[in-house]
Amino acid sequence: MDAVNTNEKKSFYRLVQIMDDLREKCPWDRKQTIHTLRTLTIEEMYELGDAILQEDWTDLKKELGDLMLHLVFYAKIASEEGRFDIGDVIEAVCEKLIFRHPHVYGDVNVENEEEVKRNWEQLKLKEGNKSVLAGVPKGLPAMVKALRMQEKSKQVGFEWDTAAQVWEKVKEEENEFKEALAAGDKDAAEAEFGDLLFALVNYARFKNIDPETALEKTNQKFLRRFKGMEEIAASEGNDFSAMSLMEKDALWNRIKLTENK
Repeated sequence: MDAVNTNEKKSFYRLVQIMDDLREKCPWDRKQTIHTLRTLTIEEMYELGDAILQEDWTDLKKELGDLMLHLVFYAKIASEEGRFDIGDVIEAVCEKLIFRHPHVYGDVNVENEEEVKRNWEQLKLKEGNKSVLAGVPKGLPAMVKALRMQEKSKQVGFEWDTAAQVWEKVKEEENEFKEALAAGDKDAAEAEFGDLLFALVNYARFKNIDPETALEKTNQKFLRRFKGMEEIAASEGNDFSAMSLMEKDALWNRIKLTENK
């Protein structure tokens, strides 16, 4: 284990040294700021998310490296401005983890994962957060944000008792959405559709389903099948765009049948 740790330390130190070299000698790297890097970092996060969904360990290693480079990059810029360095970043997260895990580093006893989560939120409030929802980033995708807010509000007891109750809420929101549509009120329909999505996310959470992951897998499935339809049409000498909906639906079912086999 000591040899592994030594190698890890050497690799991390090498990355820090390379970052120092790039900031000094590369015109592009020297020009970057925390603001110019922001969009690139978000892109790297999505690429990492894709690798995770695909369980592509080779790509996962690559994307983790890209993301780690960005973390070191931000810390380097901060150190140049005299604000903090990468050592301060690591020490800060170490201290936070120790403080928020008193059941590991202190004398607090917990029975299960849910108690750990509740303690975590209470400790965050002691750190100065005025709301349990304060830690939910404003820029999160809407579905992820909904899930995170529901998870956090649960830790202070704002929660349904059963999944059946949540499903009743889903049906209630569905009826209200239909009523708004029937009334021709576009603004109300949009609001009710949002409520319906929020309720569906909540139900997925009760069933231990990650709604963002579920939807992305469906997106990928649709993409795969749609491309397959185009390929079959082309291989059979047909203009896909000119085919009827019935013909396209037949292609879709052929692909589904192949996948099921």
